[in-house]
Amino acid sequence: MVVISKRVKTFEVIFSDPSKTFYCSGDKVAGKILVEVAEVTRVSAMKVLGVGCAKVEYAKGKQKCREKNEYLRYEEVVQLDDQPADHDGSVILRPGNKYEYMFGFELPQQGQIVSSYKGKFGYVQYYVKAFMERPAQPALECKKHFEVEEPLDVNTPDLLSPTGGMKEKKVTCMFIPDGQVSLNAKIDRKGFCEGEDICICAKFENTCSRIVVPKAAIISKHTYQANGRTKVFRQKLSSVRGNHIISGMCDAWQGKTIRVPKIKPSMLGCNIIRVEYALMIYMHIPGSEKLILELPLVIGTAGLGSRTNSMSSTDGSVSNASASWVSLRMPSAPPSYCDVTRDCRLDQPLTPLLNDYDGDDSPIFMHASAFQFPNLPAYSEVDEEFSGNAHMLQVC
Repeated sequence: MVVISKRVKTFEVIFSDPSKTFYCSGDKVAGKILVEVAEVTRVSAMKVLGVGCAKVEYAKGKQKCREKNEYLRYEEVVQLDDQPADHDGSVILRPGNKYEYMFGFELPQQGQIVSSYKGKFGYVQYYVKAFMERPAQPALECKKHFEVEEPLDVNTPDLLSPTGGMKEKKVTCMFIPDGQVSLNAKIDRKGFCEGEDICICAKFENTCSRIVVPKAAIISKHTYQANGRTKVFRQKLSSVRGNHIISGMCDAWQGKTIRVPKIKPSMLGCNIIRVEYALMIYMHIPGSEKLILELPLVIGTAGLGSRTNSMSSTDGSVSNASASWVSLRMPSAPPSYCDVTRDCRLDQPLTPLLNDYDGDDSPIFMHASAFQFPNLPAYSEVDEEFSGNAHMLQVC
């Protein structure tokens, strides 16, 4: 921010390395305060303040919930090196000259500072503020923000270990039992970085009378704490979906991937703001609540060593998936109707069966008249009889 007044033409904070996009714990924040005046100006003191704080603020009914944590507080009175000061410490600045006040300080060590953040109900911000004090006049201020990103390594044994789970749900219709649905899912690790692919191995079973749809999504969970209260904001970041599963059938994902979008790393060290991620694997059941399994994720700033890109990550995951615990004694996945570029759904009149309330997803449809799929891409290894889904097998 540049401050301009009648007497002061330029008053701004400039960092030593303007190309530096972010700082880490222990780094030195250095720069200068640049001053130009339009007329003779006496400056009694030039002060620099370095600040880093987290703040949460939101309304709970009529109550305003506020909380603040400080992570950086640095103060310094800076002097001009090449200009002598008067007995009271003041200096005279003259027009036509550029004056530079140098400053520098170190950020706190790792564990004592958190990454910059801006969310719906709170933020973590860092800035340098300069104060120009003048006799018999109000002080001038200028401020410049800088970003902090704390390293979060996903190469730890805990984050490299696989995680999974199983969920099942009994479905009813007007309090009458209508079978059940179940899912069993696993991923090969918990730690990922932006741009990497998460490889999902899962098995879905449907013994109820309805058509269900398996889906997966990366979700973020932002938790804000203030005045002893907690506010949680959840958001879906990216998603994939599988094929419809009719009654009495099952489906399997062997290496289905979802890519980690461009997101901030997990923030776990702040007392009042916490950012967490999860892979949500679920089954949409018309007329009933979803069956949901959430697997925790940690999004880091350091990659997986030799896995320098998402393709190598995918290759490693798919090779494991081929011998997966979810194998259904099927050949490698045959070409799916999903691969056919022609949109078959528009060829026949459709009747909505029940809306899928996922917002950006399309509804589930039943066919009002006979419908013929286009020919499948050639695949010589398929022995099973297809029932509208190339991956489905009948539930045993």
